[in-house]
Amino acid sequence: MLLKRLRELGARLSDIETALLEEHSKDWDEMAIEREGEEVLESLGAAGQAEIVQIRLALDRLNDGTYGVCATCGEEISAARLYAVPYAMVCRRCAAT
Repeated sequence: MLLKRLRELGARLSDIETALLEEHSKDWDEMAIEREGEEVLESLGAAGQAEIVQIRLALDRLNDGTYGVCATCGEEISAARLYAVPYAMVCRRCAAT
């Protein structure tokens, strides 16, 4: 699941990068609209990059045997939480505090 999401994010970031490199219109009104779109794409790109970091950290935890263990309290992270947020580092109780 983590590897699949990592591939999806990589493809999305590639698409965002391509879109951001496109040439702008010469029309001022159109350029303003394009710039607004770029701001949205940049925000999506930043969120995607942050998620990639979290996924890579989760993969590291898988490799060292600590995946599914709360980094705060040391208790097991529920399967339901890991299904919802596969890169979760803390259990639901610790995340709420």
